[in-house]
Amino acid sequence: MRPAPVRHRRRPSALVAAVLGVAAVVLGACAQVVPGVAVPDPAAAAPPGLERFYGQQLAWGPCVPFAATDEDRQIYADPALQCARLEVPLDYARPDERTGTIAVLRHAAPASPERIGSLVINPGGPGASGVQTAAYLSTSLAQTDVGRRFDVVGFDPRGVGASEPAIRCLEPAERDADRRDDDTDASPAGVAQTEAEERRTAELCAERSGLDLLANAGTRDVARDMDVLRAALGDPRLTYLGYSYGTRIGSTYAEQFPANVRAMVLDGALDPDQDPTTELIEQGRGFQGAFDAFARDCASRPNCPLGQDPARTTQAYQQLTRPLIDAPLPLPDGRVLSYADAQQGTINALYVETYWPRLVRALNDLRAGQGGALMTLADEYYERNRDGSYASSQDAFEVVRCADDPRVTDPAQSLARAEAYNEAAPFLDSGRGVSSARDSCAFWPTPPTSQPHVPQVPGLAPPLVVSTTGDPATPYQAGVELARALNGSLLTKVGDEHTAVFQSSPCVDDIATRYLVDGTPAPPGATCPAS
Repeated sequence: MRPAPVRHRRRPSALVAAVLGVAAVVLGACAQVVPGVAVPDPAAAAPPGLERFYGQQLAWGPCVPFAATDEDRQIYADPALQCARLEVPLDYARPDERTGTIAVLRHAAPASPERIGSLVINPGGPGASGVQTAAYLSTSLAQTDVGRRFDVVGFDPRGVGASEPAIRCLEPAERDADRRDDDTDASPAGVAQTEAEERRTAELCAERSGLDLLANAGTRDVARDMDVLRAALGDPRLTYLGYSYGTRIGSTYAEQFPANVRAMVLDGALDPDQDPTTELIEQGRGFQGAFDAFARDCASRPNCPLGQDPARTTQAYQQLTRPLIDAPLPLPDGRVLSYADAQQGTINALYVETYWPRLVRALNDLRAGQGGALMTLADEYYERNRDGSYASSQDAFEVVRCADDPRVTDPAQSLARAEAYNEAAPFLDSGRGVSSARDSCAFWPTPPTSQPHVPQVPGLAPPLVVSTTGDPATPYQAGVELARALNGSLLTKVGDEHTAVFQSSPCVDDIATRYLVDGTPAPPGATCPAS
């Protein structure tokens, strides 16, 4: 089977947990903005030709027009939330030509001499909505020292969510069909079919999104947009919280604008110098570790669908899921649970330990011939709505990945990558052999705009990097490498979840808050226990 990258994002369940109860952290640090003292004009150092973008004033208004779901509409109706559109050039090399708009949401801090500025948040993906994240997270932060000192601001990166123009690749029926196809046929005919589908996906992305958006949708340009946002918010320097893939936005911004950084918390890090093949294999190893931790816990309970022998849980999982390759399970809504969806639903539940009971129930249902619970987990991962529509996140993930990463165009390299992935994550091994099929990026019509490298960040204010020991999506060592590359402090969180800041760990939240408010780094060797 051809391995597919998993999106680097903060899990929606983590947002819910944050809304329900982030520990309030009250600090007595000195404010960073002193009344009566002049501060630099945030737009004064605009790059030549970009002055009108850097000098724009945001017109704040209601947020409901940015909502994509009924649940979002309820949250966005909160009068404490304000939304606006930020105009940016689609191509920074041609700022006088076509422009786009970035959707922005803020929850303003109370008017006070202690207000520091804005805390800009990105939840990862690529393709996740920062507007949605800020709306949910600001509720829990409002009564904390962070919410009292900072406007909490989220933005949808270019092409994502409510930003315009939108990235569009597959229509809902096409996405459903893509999910039904598990690509387990490793024969020459199967490889040819898979590559034809991948080539068609690249063509559809170009047709429906436009080559100009595809050519400029990568992290390089998202970081440029974030500096325009900083200026429009009135902040001389950026204070930023990036989760998962959002750490790549952060490290890219730090390299492009090191003097414009006030503080950065980077949680669930991607190693900026790691090639995408190594990253994929390490991610597979991380999810295998998360699966093993889930399976050990499951095997200690009498209702475990994988049995009571931890040494045989991978085999038991394979025996449950592999029959779906030949016989997908019919569902009441007319769809079927495919092998690929069973895997994706499982992966979704491995992001956070609080989802493990759901996975136990879903696998027990599968053993009984029912696939609805596992399909619901897969639908949540793909952000499929009740009406059958999808959020733009999966399309955006495809486009940004192909804009950022070097391409694998050699079938032999693709085959070797698939073999290494199966070794790293045997619970995802289909048992049908591995395919040399190349993914859509091999057929992409525009060149990549980034390459793996160690960022050069002279004069950067040292960031705080948070890395979790058993993180399934972004392995712990990547955080170690990012902290080293950016000369930042490292906070280790013990646990198996993906990302940790403002997610029910008072220890993590205290250190992150002190850093954001007054720049206090994590102490050497700082470690927070499992929540």
